[in-house]
Order: sequence, then C-alpha cells, then structure tokens
Amino acid sequence: MNITKTLDAKGLACPMPIVRTKKAIEEVNTGEILEVVATDAGAKSDLTAWTKSSGHELLETKEEDGVYTFYVQKG
Repeated sequence: MNITKTLDAKGLACPMPIVRTKKAIEEVNTGEILEVVATDAGAKSDLTAWTKSSGHELLETKEEDGVYTFYVQKG
C-alpha cells in the first residue's frame, strides 16, 4: 500500500479525528491514500460512516493495543 500522507490523531476525542481527517483528505489527490492513526474507539464508526457518505473508500482498518489505523483512499 502506497501511503501519501499520515494523520496522527492519537489522543484526540470525538469529533476531532474525523474533523482532522476531512482537512487532511483535501491535501491529497484523487486515488491517493491517507493513513489515519487514532486512539478514540469512536473513530472506527465515524470514519466508516464518513467515507461512505463522502465518496472516499476505507481500504483497511487495523487495531493494535488500543491504536486504530485507517487507510482511506480519496474518491
């Protein structure tokens, strides 16, 4: 997976991870991948819903030791 940009949203509470993701996705080109790293468990459902409604694709979600990593491809 070729990651274009990484957003570190660790330690941020809802809704900040999704707010920062919306800003960061504007900084990459269509088809490029944004990696989002967060510690807020709510980010999982928020990012899933946001990618569906915004036309982007959530390629993969990983969780390790309370850290969630999301890979979002810009639509």
